[in-house]
Amino acid sequence: MAHPATAQTAARSWQRIAPAEAGFAPDTSERIEKAFAAGELQGLHGLVVLRYGKIALEHLFWTGQVTAVRRPNDFARLYDLTERVIPAHVLARPAPAERDARKELLLLAAKHHGVGTMADLTDYHRMKNADCKPLLDELVEDGQLQVVQVEGWTKPAYLHPQARVPRRIEACALLSPFDPVCWNRDRNERLFGFHYRIEIYTPAPKRIFGYYVLPILWGDSLVGRLDMKADRQAGTLLVQGAYAEPGVPAEALAPDVVQELHAMARWLGLDRVQIADRGDLASTLQRVAGQYARVDA
Repeated sequence: MAHPATAQTAARSWQRIAPAEAGFAPDTSERIEKAFAAGELQGLHGLVVLRYGKIALEHLFWTGQVTAVRRPNDFARLYDLTERVIPAHVLARPAPAERDARKELLLLAAKHHGVGTMADLTDYHRMKNADCKPLLDELVEDGQLQVVQVEGWTKPAYLHPQARVPRRIEACALLSPFDPVCWNRDRNERLFGFHYRIEIYTPAPKRIFGYYVLPILWGDSLVGRLDMKADRQAGTLLVQGAYAEPGVPAEALAPDVVQELHAMARWLGLDRVQIADRGDLASTLQRVAGQYARVDA
């Protein structure tokens, strides 16, 4: 469900993004009988008559009239009426004023980031810098954020008071292309020195790493990427390409990556992991996993 701040902002979105349908009053209570994915929009007779059916659906989502959960085993949204998804006691809470809600979103972004520039914090919840600059100043004046300078950054940053620097980070994860770590390209390169672009919409001959590429988070660094595909008919998780960043110790990295591949295969309900030859990390992963590694239940 949309946060009250985004819901309030989106309340004016219908007239802005779909002027031809500005007279339409979105009322879905009699049109949505059960949860559905956007691809099933044709089944909603009241919505398909709209020229901007998908836009209308997104408008309903951002204004809180419908909400969404993740469909099992993939990233698709399942939309449903908000009252069938969100508990009544949560819906009964009063919505804050837009100004207060924006400040809360900025604090949440700062808490999740630890430290970030104004653009980092506003981008986290897709807000505009001009709207948020005076609010950040207020948060600093109130002691809820601290202005700091980060080595190598050209712009001032904001530090959340609860931010902590752990002595050591032991983690390995395959990040979705739509993870917040990935979608803010500028922050990604400032923090990790990692150049990442989603190539889904790039013509195949022009792709560098592949169609659906997942960055590898290892410790506190982005150390490589995998071109992934789920072959459900064959019950196989395909690693179509595997690449390490320069200087990354492939032999040390590979066992942790293979463990994550098996975890992903189990989550997707697949039986095996198959690693192709493409990429400088591929042969090391193959030695660790076996080219047709069976996934343990």
